[in-house]
Amino acid sequence: MRRHWGIIGLVVALGLGIFSGQVAKPERVQAAEKTYTIAMDTTFPPFEFADKNNKRVGIDIDLIRAIAKAEGFKVQLKATSFNGAVQELQANQVDGVMAGMSITPERKKVFAFSDPYYQSGVVMAVAKKGHITKLSQLRGKRVAVKTGTASADYANSSKKKYGFKTVTFDDSNNVYQDVISGNSAACFEDKPVMQYAIATGLGLKLGNMKMAMANDYGIAVSKSNPELVKKINAGLKKVRKSGEYTKIVEKYLGNGSQADTDKKAKETNDTSSTFMGLLKSNWGTLMSGLGETIQLTVVGILCATIVGVLIGLLGVVPNKIAQGTATTFIYIFRGLPLMVLALFIYTGVPMVIGTKIPAFVAGIVTLTLNEGAYTAAFVKGGINSVDVGQMEAARSLGLPWGKAMRRVILPQGLRIMVPSFINQFIITLKDTSILSILGLMELTQTGKIIIARNMEGFKIWTMVALIYLIIITLLTWLSNWVQRRVHA
Repeated sequence: MRRHWGIIGLVVALGLGIFSGQVAKPERVQAAEKTYTIAMDTTFPPFEFADKNNKRVGIDIDLIRAIAKAEGFKVQLKATSFNGAVQELQANQVDGVMAGMSITPERKKVFAFSDPYYQSGVVMAVAKKGHITKLSQLRGKRVAVKTGTASADYANSSKKKYGFKTVTFDDSNNVYQDVISGNSAACFEDKPVMQYAIATGLGLKLGNMKMAMANDYGIAVSKSNPELVKKINAGLKKVRKSGEYTKIVEKYLGNGSQADTDKKAKETNDTSSTFMGLLKSNWGTLMSGLGETIQLTVVGILCATIVGVLIGLLGVVPNKIAQGTATTFIYIFRGLPLMVLALFIYTGVPMVIGTKIPAFVAGIVTLTLNEGAYTAAFVKGGINSVDVGQMEAARSLGLPWGKAMRRVILPQGLRIMVPSFINQFIITLKDTSILSILGLMELTQTGKIIIARNMEGFKIWTMVALIYLIIITLLTWLSNWVQRRVHA
């Protein structure tokens, strides 16, 4: 239902300009129902991840819920990448970020931080059967790191000293797999995160390196929201004092040793590592992601079709201003990369207008503009492909331009356009995968979350690929059937 309300909210925003309207409420009711949206990187076990029942769990998740309960407020968790979470907080799309975020002087210039809730540090991991074990052996090699993290900062500050190069990824699994595949010689990661990954059976081992850059994790909040910082700090003190904090940490890491972490990881990981076993245990989650993908595709293609047809028709109107407007629209939104457009709408626009845009709505707007531009191009091309003599003949019979277009040109143009509409549906389906950058729980994002828990990247991505191929094959058959009927 939230998704449907998000779409209705977009219409209200465009028509009335009150998308962000916050209805005044009595002070007591507002305080009692106060809910804060906290962004999290749900591919960061043991702090944030999905367990074998595909339920969001982890130190950060349990801790923020305990803090909220202690202070009498509610939290709504927003799954995204670490880099995406930081950008969303800067754009005021969320109220805070809790994603194993190290408190650094640079970040304190931008955000307000809670009191520290966990101390960590950076370690090096290498291939389990590789010969590299020390930093001095990295000279001339490549090292994988994760965007915007303290481990990436450490790697970049050390690469000149040890003579290695860095390559950056947006999620942990790609970092690890780059080392396992031999593309990178090592990676840097926070110690508890690396221990947990190894405990799940990841083919890496810790290198001979002392933990570097000892740092404290904190909850980042906008500097304009000191009230939330006070609540979090007060709740954190209560949770520590009651002993609940210790129970939460021990639940996932035990006493902190690798052996105890191995034991705790087995309790939350998949019971089977076979392809069919993983498919069975994650079927519900994959189908949920597919449902979100289909919903984005259907709503997106409907909106894109409406916009594309209108812009396409505008492009053939005998008016230079109308034609120029259509050409400009097609040029801009067909030329922009989809990911850039999505981030611009979701994190860029809110910083300018000071209004939150729900991720689902931002995704639909992105698809509407991008796919609408392509639709407009083939609508315009389909109409222009009809022999110009058809319009001249209709006008010579006394038909006005509009009626000639509606009665003579469009019926012929539609025969050319219909297959393109279905092909655009297929393209839109595939393009929804890029919207995982917004944290939308579509099929690709679902795959990332599952992999973060069990590190079975090859098997899970094979499942995701097969699902896409099955759906696209069905749509291709539909396209071929329509083309045969149209040209029959």
